[in-house]
Amino acid sequence: MSYKNINVSPNGNGLSAGVIVARFNRVITDRLLEGALSGLQEKGILQTDITVYWVPGAFEIPTVAMEAAKTGEFDFLIAIGAVIRGETSHFDYVSLGVTNGISSIPIETGVPVAFGVLTTDNMEQAMARSGPLGSNRGYDAALSGIETANVIKELRG
Repeated sequence: MSYKNINVSPNGNGLSAGVIVARFNRVITDRLLEGALSGLQEKGILQTDITVYWVPGAFEIPTVAMEAAKTGEFDFLIAIGAVIRGETSHFDYVSLGVTNGISSIPIETGVPVAFGVLTTDNMEQAMARSGPLGSNRGYDAALSGIETANVIKELRG
């Protein structure tokens, strides 16, 4: 049995990316953004083809990401935030809201959104997932976004 195998590389040449970053927990989100920008540029996306939007917190990411997707300017988006568990149920509501909101954007617009929002139990876990390359979820999200955008381009011919 043979089948068609669509397997694209993470080559960002010619792609444009929008990055939506939460200022809340900025010590973490700055590190995630640095990783994402490094990944985008490493894979060939020009600085002039990257737009960064800052929002107050993770909960606001889906709203701005949806509007960015609707502009038609971007091949993909990256959502960057850090939701760290505290002593109240606020963590659960924010995590669920941002996850549901982000997951609806590609379905409604056709623009993929790479998920670079950390949901951790403590600051130590967040620091570990926003560290140097190889352990930076912002970097990972950049590569995921590039590959997904390339698969979609292949599908659309």
